[in-house]
Amino acid sequence: MSNNKTRMVLLLVVAIVGAAIASSIPDDLAHNPLEYDSLHNKHFDGGEHNSQFDHEAFLGPDESKKFDGLTPEESRRRLGLIVDRIDENKDGLINLSELKNWIAYTQRRYIEEDVNRVWKRNNPDNNKTINWETYQKAVYGFLEDLSPEEQEEEDNGVSYKNILKRDRFRWSTADKDLDDCLTKEEFTAFLHPEDHPSMKDLVLHETFSDLDKDKDGKISVDEYIGDMFRPSSEDDEEPEWVANEREAFSLHRDIDNDGYLNEEEVKLWITPQDFDHSETEAKHLIFEADVDHDEQLTKAEVLDKYDVFVGSQATDFGEALARHDEF
Repeated sequence: MSNNKTRMVLLLVVAIVGAAIASSIPDDLAHNPLEYDSLHNKHFDGGEHNSQFDHEAFLGPDESKKFDGLTPEESRRRLGLIVDRIDENKDGLINLSELKNWIAYTQRRYIEEDVNRVWKRNNPDNNKTINWETYQKAVYGFLEDLSPEEQEEEDNGVSYKNILKRDRFRWSTADKDLDDCLTKEEFTAFLHPEDHPSMKDLVLHETFSDLDKDKDGKISVDEYIGDMFRPSSEDDEEPEWVANEREAFSLHRDIDNDGYLNEEEVKLWITPQDFDHSETEAKHLIFEADVDHDEQLTKAEVLDKYDVFVGSQATDFGEALARHDEF
């Protein structure tokens, strides 16, 4: 994979992840734009390739967890069954189109399962819609037990009050018929705005807000870098890739050369035309495993590089079988 392509993936993921929400926040509050892409793991974290990103892109976040702890032998066995499913025309080869379709499918499956979980939790009677008052009480009812000061307290730049405000605006944006109730389709747009073209402006707004730490309406180079790299101490030297990103900010991101990124420049950065996440990831996986360089994968090539696709931590095999469902 070329440096330009890997850098594009890094930049896209970093931009859309924004500020990470603190782990202490309840699960229902921890939904961010393009959550599937972030998964709390950047593809190139700290300039180094993060293999967990590939596992989650290939399997989906939930299915990826089922492989954690399996022995290499069991990982290969289950991966072999997946390869048979990916091979749509049953010619014994995995081409770019088939792998791209599989990755897109895992993304759709994750979103659907995630929405079903949250929908059921907040709508146990399975009504056709959920109103904002019901959702707010279920998710944010705990705020009534917090003092105004506690509601304003920030952890990693995020306060409960700000999350509530953001969710209220996102809810209203997803509510197309303006009845303050969301159908399941609208609720999907609310939880995963990245998957709905009508929510793209909201994703841009939230991303820009996350990056704009000092709230001056523009993104400085330090804010740009700060979302990718945070030194552990003041004495830490920035790695070379960070210096390259500072240069990229000046030469490629800051189009009007005013030293900052405005909303239009951020939009051009995080939503490049014709960028297809599934195809980019498929090309990357083929590059990693295609030993004979014929731009397609045999089952043997995939299984030989099983760690690229699914990984394995090789813990107790009996415990792993007890924890995970069979394919």
